[in-house]
Amino acid sequence: MKRILDILVSALALLLLWPVMLAIWAAVRIESPGPGIFRQRRAGWRGKPFKMLKFRTMRAGVDPYGHSPHSRDDPRLTRLGRFLRETSLDELPQLVNVLAGDMSIVGPRPLYERQAAEWDADQRRRLEVRPGITGYAQVLGRGETTIEDKIALDLEYVDKHTLLLDLKIVWLTFVRLLASGQVYETSYSRDRERETDS
Repeated sequence: MKRILDILVSALALLLLWPVMLAIWAAVRIESPGPGIFRQRRAGWRGKPFKMLKFRTMRAGVDPYGHSPHSRDDPRLTRLGRFLRETSLDELPQLVNVLAGDMSIVGPRPLYERQAAEWDADQRRRLEVRPGITGYAQVLGRGETTIEDKIALDLEYVDKHTLLLDLKIVWLTFVRLLASGQVYETSYSRDRERETDS
């Protein structure tokens, strides 16, 4: 049922939003040199790697696996990139990932393969569900939440996810967007500073 809903929702959203997505892609290309779409290898369902899509928010040539911006003043961000990150419009291309089966509308955010390699057996249960565009950890903290807390919330989602919980997460995602919550990483880890994607 979840996969069927993912296909229907992503297909409908792409059908309705393609003019907006085309306009964003063109604006990204016009504002700064480089591709409009950013592709990055992530750990997916059952650990299978895939290429996650986003609208490019940083200047071309920066390390794609470097630290996530900690504030909107990060010089790597383009002016349009700041807006796209703060409104989460940079995530729209992931609707294609959902339609292709690499991701779900709701699930743990896909992290780097090297991060997944560091997890213990319990933490790797995070890979038992498809990664999502939005997730439990994002609506309950996002940028303010450490990676340890995010993993704990993601495992809680894996253990109790239902269609009703997914609908609640989608609703809370829109609420957080309207409330303009913290989108930049303010604290990656409790004991070390490292990069992650939120």
